[in-house]
Amino acid sequence: MSERPVLLFDSGIGGLTVLREARVLMPERRFVYVADNAGFPYGDWEEAALRVRIVDLFGTLIAQHDPLLCMIPCNTASTLVLGDLRAAFPQMNFVGTVPAIKPAAERTRSGLVSVLATPGTVKRQYTRDLITQWASKCEVTLVGSVRLAALAETYMRHGFVEEEAVRAEVQPCFVEKDGRRTDIVVLACTHYPFLANRMRKMAPWPVDWLDPAEAIARRALALLPPDGHSSEMGLDRAIFTAGPPDAATRSLIRGFGLVAAEPA
Repeated sequence: MSERPVLLFDSGIGGLTVLREARVLMPERRFVYVADNAGFPYGDWEEAALRVRIVDLFGTLIAQHDPLLCMIPCNTASTLVLGDLRAAFPQMNFVGTVPAIKPAAERTRSGLVSVLATPGTVKRQYTRDLITQWASKCEVTLVGSVRLAALAETYMRHGFVEEEAVRAEVQPCFVEKDGRRTDIVVLACTHYPFLANRMRKMAPWPVDWLDPAEAIARRALALLPPDGHSSEMGLDRAIFTAGPPDAATRSLIRGFGLVAAEPA
């Protein structure tokens, strides 16, 4: 049982924020990280085509790796295709990622909450239903960022980012109304925490940047069977659907204890 991995799937390297938390909570587990960089960014896809792509990819991944559980640290993929995956693979446990609107509504003092997400997550009915269900007493601003995920990828690979570009993407999150100010920004894309320090620097006033990574990892831990011993399998693997990653990406994933493997 311990040799079967936990599989994480993301459109790029954003899910490494969740892998980092999963490692803390599940140090004995073996992980396979899948970056669908051949399809990145998901926001450019038509929903029907993206749904088919992701379900097909999981068919191959589950057959090849026989995971104990699949984590999807990608809001766009989760809000679009989680139901399809559960229907297609009923024997598999899936842990998805949805915007942390409920905890934001519980914590806000001003009643002004912003959700910073990809355009696909912002336009999805799933997101609006979460607001209706959990944040009906708040004023929620949905901010669809076109560039922030790509900026995060650049920053993680090369160590620099255009700070003014980050400012332009996060500025719409900050709302002032009747003497109140936005006090919580939900990071509804797993890429965004990589830029948290830059976003704090660019913010016009302090806010709570809500990162769901730990909550996702805790949910996965709760669904897994106990495992009392460590695997001796060596480094965990990272698979990039576009083929072998460049040197900067290889260096990045090594820092997360991953070694690049060939895609199926």
